Amino acid sequence: MFDWNAALWALLAMSLLGFAGWLLSLAKRDVSIVDSLWPLFFLLGAWVHVIAQTGMASPGPRALLLLGLVLIWALRLSVYLTWRNWGQPEDHRYQVIRARNEPGFSVKSLYLVFGLQVVLAWIIAAPLFAALGSTEPLGWLDALGAAAWLIGMFFETVGDAQLARFKSNPAERGRVLDTGLWRYTRHPNYFGEALLWWGFFLIAVAAGGWWSVFGPLLMTVLLLKVSGVALLEQDIAQRRPAYADYIRRTNAFVPWFPKERA
Repeated sequence: MFDWNAALWALLAMSLLGFAGWLLSLAKRDVSIVDSLWPLFFLLGAWVHVIAQTGMASPGPRALLLLGLVLIWALRLSVYLTWRNWGQPEDHRYQVIRARNEPGFSVKSLYLVFGLQVVLAWIIAAPLFAALGSTEPLGWLDALGAAAWLIGMFFETVGDAQLARFKSNPAERGRVLDTGLWRYTRHPNYFGEALLWWGFFLIAVAAGGWWSVFGPLLMTVLLLKVSGVALLEQDIAQRRPAYADYIRRTNAFVPWFPKERA
């Protein structure tokens, strides 16, 4: 059963974290910090939800499973994004948003960037909120969800590591990464992110939270059509001709065997 009181406490905590991030972005004149905060919104929201719902009582086994999975995913992703962005100028995505919303972007970014991401994270976190209050024993759906999460984490973590290693090698400049997991999908990290959220959903279904399907659906749509695949590839074939052949022979999202080179 959905606990509105606990969910609203979670939203408040996530909003306060977003507000703190916004204040820091004013000092840095760089809103890219929101990328590092994105996974932490879910981690903080999940923990506050459990505390608000159970008080001092011990969480059930399903809640403990979810909290552990969210902790591993959120800390790994936040640390990676912080390391990736450290010492870099503001991400190009946010430079475009800044240019479109001047004058006054420093104030507008509170709701255009930080507020928007808090709300999106709260909505996507629906499977977590649906299952965190469950006290029933774990079952086969929980195992299936955990397996999906594990595979998703593998694709996201290994995909990120392979991309970071590729970018750090000067000899690869101007080339296309088409080895490792990137041989089977153009975005293994995004596929992994989507899959692990479907894993969270399966765990929620085990607790009766089938209605929370809009959470992983929204995450998948964002990754495919908004901030992920579509945004990164909107003009890359024109800027990097070799990428056009990579697009032709490699699935964009779901891993599959590639076609032969042209």
